[in-house]
Amino acid sequence: MNTFFLLLIGLPALEIFIMIKIGAQIGAFNTISLIFLTAIIGIYYARIQSIQTLKSGIASIYKNKAPIYEMMSGASIACAALLLIIPGFLTDSVGFILLFPFSRKILLKIIFRKGGETNETRKNIETIDGEIVNKDKDEL
Repeated sequence: MNTFFLLLIGLPALEIFIMIKIGAQIGAFNTISLIFLTAIIGIYYARIQSIQTLKSGIASIYKNKAPIYEMMSGASIACAALLLIIPGFLTDSVGFILLFPFSRKILLKIIFRKGGETNETRKNIETIDGEIVNKDKDEL
């Protein structure tokens, strides 16, 4: 819970600090224009990527495959679009990283590798077969 509050306070402070530093170099108007430009370009690219992901998901369904990658990709595109709408250069760069398919694929592999169950952990689990025997019969 403390990390959430630290992120809630620290992320906007870091974004403001970066905006001030960039604004000092290129000017206030150019900084604001750049923030709006990255949001517009990012949302447009997110729309294109989401349409491609939807087409890929439909193709997977037609092949009788579960569109798991497409669902996770769609969720990451939605997160990327949200990050691109939030003004700031740090959130925009994370949003753009999530929009590119090759970086999204790498991130999803890392997430699935850490959270998934490996064959080694499955081998260590013992299975006990059993049968339920009911001695008492229900009588009406």
